[in-house]
Amino acid sequence: MKCEKERFLLYAVTDGSPEGRGTICKRTEAALRGGVTCVQLRDKTATEEELLAQAKQLAVLCHRYGALFIVNDNVRVALESGADGVHVGLSDMAVAKVREMAGEGLIIGASAHSVSEAVAAVSAGADYLGVGAMYETSTKSDTHVLPHCVLGEITRAVKVPVVAIGGITKENLPKLRGFGQAGVACVGAVFGAADIEAAARELRALSERATRGMRAALTIAGSDSSGGAGIQADIKTMTVNGVYAMSAVTALTAQNTTGVASILPVPPEFLAAQLDCIFRDIEPDAVKIGMVATGDLIRVIAAKLREYGATDVVVDPVMVTTSGSSLMRSEAVETLAKELLPLARLATPNIPEAEVLSGMKIIDEATMEIAAVKIAAEAGCAVLVKGGHRVSDASDYLFADGRGQWFRGERIDNPNTHGTGCTLSSAIASFLAKGYTLPEAVAKAKAYLSGALAAMLDLGSGSGPMNHAYAVGNAAE
Repeated sequence: MKCEKERFLLYAVTDGSPEGRGTICKRTEAALRGGVTCVQLRDKTATEEELLAQAKQLAVLCHRYGALFIVNDNVRVALESGADGVHVGLSDMAVAKVREMAGEGLIIGASAHSVSEAVAAVSAGADYLGVGAMYETSTKSDTHVLPHCVLGEITRAVKVPVVAIGGITKENLPKLRGFGQAGVACVGAVFGAADIEAAARELRALSERATRGMRAALTIAGSDSSGGAGIQADIKTMTVNGVYAMSAVTALTAQNTTGVASILPVPPEFLAAQLDCIFRDIEPDAVKIGMVATGDLIRVIAAKLREYGATDVVVDPVMVTTSGSSLMRSEAVETLAKELLPLARLATPNIPEAEVLSGMKIIDEATMEIAAVKIAAEAGCAVLVKGGHRVSDASDYLFADGRGQWFRGERIDNPNTHGTGCTLSSAIASFLAKGYTLPEAVAKAKAYLSGALAAMLDLGSGSGPMNHAYAVGNAAE
């Protein structure tokens, strides 16, 4: 039995209500007309003979429309009804036992909630996986919602089609873009709809977009003509970390590894136009904000973030370059603290920036912690105070949700550190876009930054850039 990914694009699970049994064929046909590609019969209250009668009817109907037909849990009913396959939950029956009973004639689907469960199920003979719950669902009282990143990890770990399931609706389905699933499974969103055919048609279109797309991140920052920092560093970082990178330019700079020669801020109305074009077309899953030179530009960004309901915003409060050049006017610092930081999920100041934002001197790890707590309280966002600058070296302190956590790092003896702050913050945004928790995103971003520094790229006569593409390989080889 062929198990192509496209056959799982829109997987509809029957609601199993006793009162709906008499109309199950009519409702299923409406779903099939709307574009459902796979139907799973699930009816926990039916007798085995009632289930077999339903299955025989639905098998004929699904095959008429070229759709797969799957029976929930019951191998005998699947075999006798002419179904294409059977799906089993983790606690219902071992996949190996199902394969033994079904032979090679049935497609076997299995539920999985982790990479280890997914790999074990496929090793035991599963032909596809149902992964979830992706959202809270009313069909199961013991729902455990999975972080979206787990869905992506599973799709990368196995070679069989993966179907996202659990609480999926037309409103939240677009958020599953870019995790690699073959499709989505819906219960109430299809069979609970007033117009089943129309609901299925809309969900199928949304699923097609979700399976074709990838996660996206936006950098709002200045351009670095030397390519080591700013939007150039951000785009490189986002790209190699697996998200689609977009940019809104706040300023043009003439700079190289020795310093900044000139800054030309863009007009506020032009920045607004850039942001409108981005948010109205490709909605970013995370936003990184870097160099913003003026208060007027900061106010534009804050207004647009509110207008479009931007999430997972990472603010790198860039005030001074590695070479010592000032990048933010003094009046802009207060505007950033009042207008922008309250909209952020995370701020990533280095020691000098944290001193400005906290109004205190930072001399050791204890004062790093105090400053992080102070900034978080005033700004209303999580804060990652970055070490270095002769304090705590390569270790950073995260204060989020009332708790503090140190991320220890080993100092890499590389004088070329141009763009480290830009790179770390855009890497964090990339991992947030992919569904990782904030601590996970920070840890992964720090590991990526360490790798870029350890590659020991040496360009320019000043503080040079890092090798953002170190993991991709050396094009000169």
